[in-house]
Amino acid sequence: MTSIEYVGFRILRLLRKLPINILGIGNRKVIFADFFKDFDKVEAVKGIFGEKTSEVLRHLTVELSWIFGYMYVDGSDGHLVISKNYLNNGDKTEIYLDLIHELCHVKQFMEGKELFDPRYDYVDRPTEIEAYRYCVQEAKRLGLSDERIRCYLWTEWMSENDFKKLAKSVGVSTS
Repeated sequence: MTSIEYVGFRILRLLRKLPINILGIGNRKVIFADFFKDFDKVEAVKGIFGEKTSEVLRHLTVELSWIFGYMYVDGSDGHLVISKNYLNNGDKTEIYLDLIHELCHVKQFMEGKELFDPRYDYVDRPTEIEAYRYCVQEAKRLGLSDERIRCYLWTEWMSENDFKKLAKSVGVSTS
């Protein structure tokens, strides 16, 4: 994501707070279990939701958005928002790990946790650390190298110091 895209992303996050969701115009909503087939059989997903996995995925709404970016859990009702562009053009392994990450956030939302707690920087936020730890565990299970996992963890909005802090928090070496 370029710096212009990042600024646009931040503006769009602010627009989501408007009483009328102009960002949702043209988006399509689907049910997770209908769109992402057999995720209820994925061990990493079952590790998140346990015996309620199928039920949660059958009731989880996914909003396919025209907005650029990646994916996130909507803090108003816990549904998943995914950029169509990212879904169509992103790296499949990263999309899979992002789905695992965001499903962790769905569970956190269901438990009443504050997903976007402003008292914490992104890399210090307990909900982010928990979700990234689980993703790293899954990435290692898949056999991804530390280098590949580092590439996954780094995002455009992180400084080098923030990246190192997050990597350390989730047990990934930075060298």
